[in-house]
Amino acid sequence: MTAGLAATLMVQGTGSSVGKSLLVTALCRIFRDRGVRVAPFKAQNMSLNSWVTPDGGEIGRAQAVQAAAARIEPAVEMNPILLKPEADMRAQIVVCGRPVATVAATDYPPALPDLRAVIADALATLRREYELVVIEGAGSPAEINLRDRDLANMHVARLADAPVLLAADIDRGGVFAALVGTLALLEPDERARVRGFIINKFRGDLRLLEPGLGMLHERTGVPVLGVVPMIPRLRIAAEDSVALDERAERAPAAPHAIEIAVIRLPRIANFDDFDPLDDAPDVALRFVDDVAALATADLVVVPGSKSTVADLGWLTAHGFVAALCARAGRGAPILGICGGCQMLGTVIDDPEHVESPITRTEGLGLLPVRTRFAPTKRVARVVATAAAPSFLAPIGGDEVTGYELHMGTVELVGAAPAAFEIHSRNGTRERALDGAIGSGGVVVGTMLHGVFENDAVRARLLAFLRERKGLVPHARGARGRDRDAEYDRLATIVAAHVDLAAIARLAGIDRLVAARC
Repeated sequence: MTAGLAATLMVQGTGSSVGKSLLVTALCRIFRDRGVRVAPFKAQNMSLNSWVTPDGGEIGRAQAVQAAAARIEPAVEMNPILLKPEADMRAQIVVCGRPVATVAATDYPPALPDLRAVIADALATLRREYELVVIEGAGSPAEINLRDRDLANMHVARLADAPVLLAADIDRGGVFAALVGTLALLEPDERARVRGFIINKFRGDLRLLEPGLGMLHERTGVPVLGVVPMIPRLRIAAEDSVALDERAERAPAAPHAIEIAVIRLPRIANFDDFDPLDDAPDVALRFVDDVAALATADLVVVPGSKSTVADLGWLTAHGFVAALCARAGRGAPILGICGGCQMLGTVIDDPEHVESPITRTEGLGLLPVRTRFAPTKRVARVVATAAAPSFLAPIGGDEVTGYELHMGTVELVGAAPAAFEIHSRNGTRERALDGAIGSGGVVVGTMLHGVFENDAVRARLLAFLRERKGLVPHARGARGRDRDAEYDRLATIVAAHVDLAAIARLAGIDRLVAARC
């Protein structure tokens, strides 16, 4: 440990979605509960699920989750670079919480030459404020075609002088080849940093795996420091749309369940908005990309999007626009959130071509709002109340919290009712109207993410849907998830299946942990 700076520990992976984020989340909770002041760090994240820090900065959702597990507020230093894909070969670059450019994949990172300094400054800030920084890598450190562009893996390990735990997903198959192959493709100094393996998502009898673990150690000289089991139905927000594929494999809804269909747009953003609905009793939440799947839904949601105009074109091409208009015509409820609210509006103007080369696009006309894109991005935590009665409006005027992440402005057309009235943004009092209610009340739109985290909003929506379907209120109500309990569940399982003492020694905090436990 460098004098005056926090210790460091890094979790890298043999690929994407092998469990790095959850391991970092678990380690943050484990060491915090053993008395260590700990913070997460990921130099560069690529995700369309993001979060707003208390000062109005934007970071990856995973780092906000990890901060919560560490029992601290998220900060932009925890994820100084966020890439938000807008197309297959183009992404918006968010640096220290603010969008700075949209660049082609071939131009990144050379187009932004100061990013290494940004990473170093952010990491140094955290190391001055905490006692341990648990660092997450991105993808794989062995992408040899991108070695000179990789800002998130071994570059950071060297910068932080961090020991590396290499994680692999056994559920995919080929776990031993993935670990050995990753090591083989690293440079000698990089291989020396890998001090332990963690195998994730194990099912079955560990005795059948143990011979392979021994041979792996003999071949590589790197010990296996944990075999973490598959953890079913872990209710922790995901950052990767791979999680939507896992949802699709679940069993079909039970009879009489409320069915909520969220359209799985190609550039769907902040799909964790709907996690609280997925936890609600007697609710079947489905992400769908087939228009036929809307037929039985009690509510259809058009979610957020990082490429609103392109995704609106996709809706048209796949028959969703006609289906949504027909649904509104027969009085069946539709909800639009952020980009979905914009698509359901009358028109989307982009005179400066902020999002696309198309200057004007007609919306579905189901909501009385018009959108005008502009270079300035609104990133804010919001406190609001319902502006008019709707199926989202809490009964009794309860305050609603949420957050905004969008380019430009969305304005009501004429004297139409708004969905919410905003009272503060990032702690500063102001008054503004949000979203709209249209089509005789059956279509509601809001620019606020996170509204279903509010028990009162969720209760109002589910009561409305049950009443509309002729069902009595559910006895369990619309009780929200206990996120903290899920972090504890994750930490307890991981702690029971890894060598915590060895990991603490690697990080150089074993004496600190011993003194405080």
